[in-house]
Amino acid sequence: MTDRNIRVQSLDRGAVEDEAVEIVERKGLGHPDSICDGIAEHVCERLAREYLDRVGEVLHFNTDETQLVAGTAAPDFGGGEVTEPIYILVVGRATSEYVDDDGTEHTIPVESIALEAARNYLRENLPNLDLETDVVVDVKLGEGSGDLQEVFVEDGPSVPMANDTSFGVGHAPLTETERIVYETEHSLNGEYGADNPAVGADVKVMGKRENDHIDLTVAAALVDTYVPNLEAYKAEIEAIREHVHDIATEYTDREVTVHVNTADDYDAGSIYLTTTGTSAEQGDDGSVGRGNRANGLITPNRSMSMEATSGKNPVNHIGKIYNLVSTQIAESVVAEVSGIRDLRVRLLSQIGRPIDQPHVADVHVVTDGDTALGDVEPRIRAIVDAELANITDVTQRVIDGELATF
Repeated sequence: MTDRNIRVQSLDRGAVEDEAVEIVERKGLGHPDSICDGIAEHVCERLAREYLDRVGEVLHFNTDETQLVAGTAAPDFGGGEVTEPIYILVVGRATSEYVDDDGTEHTIPVESIALEAARNYLRENLPNLDLETDVVVDVKLGEGSGDLQEVFVEDGPSVPMANDTSFGVGHAPLTETERIVYETEHSLNGEYGADNPAVGADVKVMGKRENDHIDLTVAAALVDTYVPNLEAYKAEIEAIREHVHDIATEYTDREVTVHVNTADDYDAGSIYLTTTGTSAEQGDDGSVGRGNRANGLITPNRSMSMEATSGKNPVNHIGKIYNLVSTQIAESVVAEVSGIRDLRVRLLSQIGRPIDQPHVADVHVVTDGDTALGDVEPRIRAIVDAELANITDVTQRVIDGELATF
């Protein structure tokens, strides 16, 4: 082990699973905030790969300021239309001019690369959005700095210096409510959505647990093309409710109640029907970092970082790396050390220090009644140290699209 500043102590509360009230949220792929996160991260991955292919290094860039301005639509049973397109602006900085060590000059068309990546992301994840008529995608990337002190190079990663004094937070294991909320959205935007095209990509799940009763409130945008009338709409809603309840029972023995599209007023004809499958067509704007945290959830019962993870440079941007690594550390410790009921990891950087040498790595633990913290502390320290020693692996995993950031 190296001489890293790793601290392990008891958490100043019980396990979240034991708290009387727990609240958990996940914004699905088609939510306007998640659209911005997804585009920003997809552009990030593509720019990093282009830099490596063209100059052998990941140059300075960030695309974590992407914004979405909602459009308007006139949904109708059997198919409506978008009357004013959604506007998406990919904002940030990227290095477009670079001179390598032998004096060769490189010009990288960063805005064209970003535009293509953004459109590809929309095409793959929002199939009901017509890229020709329903959305305008714009790119404004200022010039980045071409002189990073440390970069990720093809011959192998060196250890970059932290770009900022900031922190990341992670936790494990997920509670039953957290797992249910996470898996519900993934299913509705995964296998269930593939088999039921009326379900749009904009699915938001809010979980509330009071003692041993879990309430799940699901907002699901239905796509008008696949909904011929109100009776069909009602049938889709009931099918979603039953499916979500089935998912929940896989992860808990607690009582579960599922609510779907609770703002619907059938008598007034007010329902959550869309043309594109996202509320972005009806006045709901979006921004990077305003939705899910790096572990894919919004968890007010937990400590969280307010940093946007998506779109940040994966080489030395602490707002990205430490949120991903802290979550990875927490999951590794819980997987490898028995007797841990709840664990929180906080990593604090200091600008200019190597990212594998945090200012402090602070681990808070809740053990079960049969496990003393002192008995597991050495193993926890060893895992934290090993994960930090391999921290540069995260950069390549981000570039390869292996790590989710929202």
